[in-house]
Parts: sequence; structure tokens; C-alpha cells
Amino acid sequence: MKTGILGIHGFTGGPYEIQPFVDYLKVHTNWEIVVPTLPGHGETLELKNLTAESWMMTAEQSLRQLQKEVDRVIIVGFSMGGIIAMYLANRYPIYKLVLLSAAAKYIYPAQLLQDIKDIAKEAVVGRLEENSLYKQYSYKVKGTPIPATLEFMRLVRIVQPYYGQITVPVYIVQGKKDGIVPYATAQFIYDEIGSLKKEIVYSESGKHHICYSEDCEDWYNSALKFLKEEEEEETTSN
Repeated sequence: MKTGILGIHGFTGGPYEIQPFVDYLKVHTNWEIVVPTLPGHGETLELKNLTAESWMMTAEQSLRQLQKEVDRVIIVGFSMGGIIAMYLANRYPIYKLVLLSAAAKYIYPAQLLQDIKDIAKEAVVGRLEENSLYKQYSYKVKGTPIPATLEFMRLVRIVQPYYGQITVPVYIVQGKKDGIVPYATAQFIYDEIGSLKKEIVYSESGKHHICYSEDCEDWYNSALKFLKEEEEEETTSN
């Protein structure tokens, strides 16, 4: 059985958001891995006049192409990509899902405020431009038209009624210090999704970009074990 991974990045992001996990999978498996860049995303943001459907369609086209090349597909979705992953799992025969900081709910004011306070401290000592968090927020705020943000929110609303129809095994990872998605979102997805086989892993130190968390190696290992369980059983039975 040939396994493929479809990775889907987040809103205003790019494949780099899940690259560390992709690199880990490349080292530890021989799976085919595809991570498309959604329209308007990547290193340069060009989000004007794009819709939720354009992002969903690109991911869907990548999935259909991958399905022609492998026997089964695992989808790894980060943030908005997690919502698109659930949309696809409801429409296509998917083997398993990995949802990373999935944006079923978004903007956690308390942590966002703390992040901004950290930026302010850097500004006082003259290191503001060096602060990666500042650069991240500053660029995304400047490069994100309001209509695009509304399309992201609309996408979340489109998919939410169908969580209960998703039955594939799902592995959920959420950082407790996420400044974009409140960490309680993971439990919300766990409760709503129809899958019988499902796990949640919390990163105590993890922020939104969970693939860059200090403890990411821990959940990388357990995620891979979750994804390979049946594969190992098949090898043993043969």
C-alpha cells in the first residue's frame, strides 16, 4: 500500500508553516508528500479578490491528483488548512487526518495581548525590527485585505455543520499558548467530529505555529505512531 500526504497550510501562510513536520516525515517514511501553495499565499501575499472556494478548490485538485498516484491519502492541515482538511475528509475517502492548530475558532485575545506586550518590551530596548513575532503580525496585517479575512471566516462557517459526518481517524495537536486559535478549540473539534478513533495532544509551550514549538519532537513521534498503526499491523499479519 502506497501512502501519500497532502499538507495544507494556513490563512496568509505558506508551506513553510508545516515544513518541519514534513521534513520529519520524509526522514522516517517513504510516503509521497505534496504541499500546494494556496492561491494568493506564500512568501508574497496577493489575497485581493480571492474566495474561500478558490482555496478549497486548489486543495481539492491537489488531493485528486495525489489519489491517482497512491493507494491512500493522509491529510495534514494547519490552521485554516485544518478546516479545509475536514472539508475534504467529508467529501473523499481519506485514510487519516492530522489537524494542527485547526482554526475552528480563532483569535484568542488574552494570548494575542501577551504577544503584543512582548513586542512592546522589544521596542523599548530598540530591538523591535528583530522581533520575529512583530514581523509576522506587521506583514500579515499590511498584506491582508479585510475581504480576504471575511472569506476565511466564511470558510470556517461553511465546513462547521459537517464535522459530525467525518468518521476517519483524526490526530489533533494544539498549543496552549496559541495567540490565534484558543486552545479549547481542540476539545471542541474532538467533541464535534464524528470519528471514533481520535486523539488530542496539547503542547504546553506551543504557540500557533505548532510545528516550530519547543516540544514538537514529542508530538511528531506520537503523530507518526498514530499514522502508522494499521500499516504496522498489516506488515505483521503478512
